[in-house]
Amino acid sequence: MNGPFYDYGWIGEEASLIFALVIGVAFGFFLERAGLGSAKKLSAQFYLKDMTVFKMMFTAIITAMIGVFWLNWIGVLHADMIYLTPTYIWPQIVGGLVFGAGFIIGGYCPGTSCVASSTGSLDGIVNVIGLLSGILLFGEVYPWIEPFYTAGSMGEATFPAILGLPEGIVVFMLLIIALIGFKVSEQLEGRYAGK
Repeated sequence: MNGPFYDYGWIGEEASLIFALVIGVAFGFFLERAGLGSAKKLSAQFYLKDMTVFKMMFTAIITAMIGVFWLNWIGVLHADMIYLTPTYIWPQIVGGLVFGAGFIIGGYCPGTSCVASSTGSLDGIVNVIGLLSGILLFGEVYPWIEPFYTAGSMGEATFPAILGLPEGIVVFMLLIIALIGFKVSEQLEGRYAGK
């Protein structure tokens, strides 16, 4: 038996919504428990004083990557059935810059703003209102920006395809990069935390 479970019909639409709710609540709970519902903690990353966000998110990405790789390798999961968001290089670069600017100005990313607002944080609530307003505005202006939105299409781009390397080698390389990143982030914290 191989996954994804939903595509094979092992779970229906109702069950998938329940799974999504449980995973979303758990993710929010762990973000809040890690202190990521605090704009002060999040913004400290930009001053290299507290790299918790980097370490937590990189850990989640690496764990998911290794899990997908090995589950695919042993035949429990069909990785080629997992939906990949198509890459549109130019709008995604601009979107990343807008996202980063919003993160710096507001002190939250979309997920952490929801976590903060659920605890009653006023700045979190303001960020969620801004998030929802941005979504509505995007929907209204989309017809005018659609040509740019689809500019620079690269299809379903992956590191193994771009680098021309086997998936296992890329997984190993990213794991080494993560370990180096963790070590460097700890050194940065040690250097800047007291300043």
